[in-house]
Amino acid sequence: MPQNVLSTDNPAQDAPAPAARPRKVPRIVVLGGGSVGLYVARRLRKKLGKREAAIVVVDPRPYMTYAPFLPEAGAGSIDARDVVAPHRIALKGIDVLQGKVVKIAHGDKKVTISPEEGLDYEVSYDHLVVGLGSVSRTLPIPGLAENAIGFKNVEEAIAVRNHVLNRMDVASSTWDADLRKRMLTFTFVGGGFAGIEALAEIEDMARYATRNYPTIEESDLRFVMIEGAGRILPEVSEPMGEWALEEMKKRGIEFHLNTFLSSCEDGHVVTSTGVEFDTETIVWTAGVKANPVIKDDSDLPSDRMGRVTVLPTLQVAATTDDGTEGEVVPDAWAAGDCAAVPDLLNPGSFCPPNAQHAIREATQLADNIIASLKGEPLVEYKHKSVGVVASLGLYKGVAELFGFLKLKGPLAWLAHRSYHVMAMPTGNRKSRILIGWMGQFLMGREIVSLGSLHDPRDEFRKASVPPKPQGDKVEQKAEASAEKATHG
Repeated sequence: MPQNVLSTDNPAQDAPAPAARPRKVPRIVVLGGGSVGLYVARRLRKKLGKREAAIVVVDPRPYMTYAPFLPEAGAGSIDARDVVAPHRIALKGIDVLQGKVVKIAHGDKKVTISPEEGLDYEVSYDHLVVGLGSVSRTLPIPGLAENAIGFKNVEEAIAVRNHVLNRMDVASSTWDADLRKRMLTFTFVGGGFAGIEALAEIEDMARYATRNYPTIEESDLRFVMIEGAGRILPEVSEPMGEWALEEMKKRGIEFHLNTFLSSCEDGHVVTSTGVEFDTETIVWTAGVKANPVIKDDSDLPSDRMGRVTVLPTLQVAATTDDGTEGEVVPDAWAAGDCAAVPDLLNPGSFCPPNAQHAIREATQLADNIIASLKGEPLVEYKHKSVGVVASLGLYKGVAELFGFLKLKGPLAWLAHRSYHVMAMPTGNRKSRILIGWMGQFLMGREIVSLGSLHDPRDEFRKASVPPKPQGDKVEQKAEASAEKATHG
C-alpha cells in the first residue's frame, strides 16, 4: 500500500463516503511532475523522512520532460527516451499518481484527479504545491487545429521529426513539381527560444539528410518562420538576436517578421502581410499559457494571465490589480510556468518561465515548506540569471552569460550542451545523453523516419477482411503455413 493510504479519500462521483481516518503525518500533494514538481518532491523527500511527511506527485504522464532538449530530440541528436526522467525511477520513496488534475478545491484541501481509465477521484492533503506548468497558447486561426502540431512535449518533437523525414521520403519519389514543393516546405510559427531552436535543429537535420536523397538538393528545402514581433529571440540582447537572424538567413531560412498567420486551411498559408504558399508542415511554437485548470476549476487566486499569484516566498497569496500583496492562502505554494513569481532583482516584473528559474524556485519552495513545518522563517526567492543559451543546430549557437560574456557559434553551442546536461535530473540520464552525443560524433546522425509509430495499427486495419453480414457463419480453418509453403 502507498504511504499514508490514499484510499481514505472519497471518489468524486456520488458514492457513499467512508469515515475519514486521521493521518499520522502531513500529506504534501505536488501537482505536476515537471521541473518544479520533480525537484520539489525530490528535495522534500531528501530532507524529510517518511515519518515526517507523505509526498504525493500527480501528473498525467509517467515522466518529466526536460524541455530545453526537445529541439535536439526532434533533430535526432538525443534519443527521445533520454530527454525524459521516469517518475518511478526519479521519485523513489514518493507516491506517484498518473492522472490529470481537473479541479482544485483548496478550501476543502482536496484535488480531483481524472485517471486515463476509470472514475475521477479526490485526494486530500495538508499542503499543496502547484507546479502544473503550461500548455500551448493557440489562437482561433482557420485551419490551425486541423493542420498544425505543437512542440511542447517529447511526443510532438518526435512526431515533427518523423513527419519532416517522411515528407522527404515521399517527395524523393514524386515527380509532380507543385506537390513536391508543397511537401518540402516546412513552416514554423513563433520566433522565441522554443520556435527558433526547433526550426534551427530540424532544418539542420533535414539539410544533413539530403545527402541520402539523390533527387533532393539542399536548395529544394524551404524553411519558413512567421513571427509577429520585429525580431527573434527576445530573450537575448538585440545585437545577438540580429546576429542569429543573419546566420540563419545565410542557411536559406526565410523569415517573415512583423507578420501574423491569418489562415492555414488545407495547408494553404495566408499571412497578415499577404504572403501565400502551400505547405504540409506547420509547427506552432507561438507561446504558452498557464495550465487552464488554475483559472477555470480552482479556488486559488490567479492573475489575468491565468497564473497563480504568489509572494516571493512562493506562498500563494491574493494580490490586487496594482500588485499590492494580499492575504496569504495557508498551506498553498506554487512556482514555475503556472505561477506569477515576483522578480526581486527586477522590481515590477516576474521571473521568466524557463528551466533555470523553475529548478531554483523548486529548491527554495521545498526549503520553505520544511521551514514552515518546523516553525522557522521563510526565505524569499531571489536569483540573478546566469544568462541564456540557445542551440541553432549542430555546432551552432548563441549565448549570453553572466551579463558580460557573449558567445557565438561552436562555443555557444558547447555552453548550451554543457549547461543543460548538468541540469538534467538523474545521473542515468546525464550518462545516456553524453554517450548518445559521442555516438553521433563518431558515426554521424541517424536519419530514419518511423512515422508508423504514430498509428501502428494502420497497416493491420488495411489488411483486415471486412466482417460478414450479421447472421452469416464465419468459417475458420487452421493451416500449417510451413507445410503449405513446402508443398505449394
